[in-house]
Amino acid sequence: MESIKSHSYEVHLEELAEAALRQHVAKNNYSKIFLLVDENTKVHCLPLLQEKMRGEVPVDAIFEIKSGEEHKHINTCMLVWEWLSEQGGDRKSLLINLGGGVLTDLGGFVASTFKRGIDFINIPTTLLSMVDASVGGKTGVDLGVLKNQIGVINQPQMVLVIPEFLGTLEQRQLTSGFAEMLKHGLIKDEAYWRALRATEDYGNAETIQKSIGIKNEVVTEDPTELGIRKILNFGHTLGHAIESYCLDNPAKKSLLHGEAIAVGMILEGFLSHKLQGLSGLSLQEIKDTFLQHFEKVEFDSNDIDAIIELLKYDKKNSHGDINFVLLQNIGKAVTDIKVPTELFDEAFAYYKES
Repeated sequence: MESIKSHSYEVHLEELAEAALRQHVAKNNYSKIFLLVDENTKVHCLPLLQEKMRGEVPVDAIFEIKSGEEHKHINTCMLVWEWLSEQGGDRKSLLINLGGGVLTDLGGFVASTFKRGIDFINIPTTLLSMVDASVGGKTGVDLGVLKNQIGVINQPQMVLVIPEFLGTLEQRQLTSGFAEMLKHGLIKDEAYWRALRATEDYGNAETIQKSIGIKNEVVTEDPTELGIRKILNFGHTLGHAIESYCLDNPAKKSLLHGEAIAVGMILEGFLSHKLQGLSGLSLQEIKDTFLQHFEKVEFDSNDIDAIIELLKYDKKNSHGDINFVLLQNIGKAVTDIKVPTELFDEAFAYYKES
């Protein structure tokens, strides 16, 4: 399967991923090779990786962090930085990040800042991280419950996508990744959206490659998110606020990233209908599709007020304005749209409707 070239690195899939890692290590004289895992990938993914590498990638030490968004913060980075220092890591070291989006975001940030930057390779193990975190070079951590407030854009040496890791996931995790794939169709490719709606087999290598390709096309055109790259944030303005709110509120069930942005895409689909002319038929199609795969989340008026308050922390904001990505049509997104505050309650009311 053909690799995907993104700026200074490539995303390799399946057998090409295994060969690329061996070749890269063989031709680079790394002083030490470190591996970052969490308690899940250590048990379920590390043995498979070691089997595939057959001892040809000599890992000097492995560090385990705790999984979950609640551990994606600077204190975890401190633990990894201190460990790298204790292990004798220097600027010629390599850090391999084996995990989902939380781990690859954090591991990439750790590598980008340790000794002012060491090489890192990402091996995503969830569907979400394969189709989303694999491209773009965004690294970072949360600030409290506010998502991805601290970080840098820095590219890995390569990204290795091995779909066999998906066999270690529960269905909820797979469905979370499917939300990002559906988003790729909504913002850039109507035919892909329709193909995804018609399939249950969205975790195969060909579909993963298609999603990575769509995101890569956008990121290659706008690597630092000054223009078109912003369309990748469709559903994320309200979705991130919902995810943060549920993470910080013990009375609410914590949501996976894809579950939160699925809600966000329905809400921002409604705003698109009101402000950008998205047809009512398309809006209903978006809502029906996400509710077919994602359980509806209950919000009362206090929840909604708190979620709207969190919008002021969104990274796309500028000069005090909250900027949204909305849809004109399925497959056509527009950026930097200001939304009247009275429409937020209407959007949540639409979401609550049967």
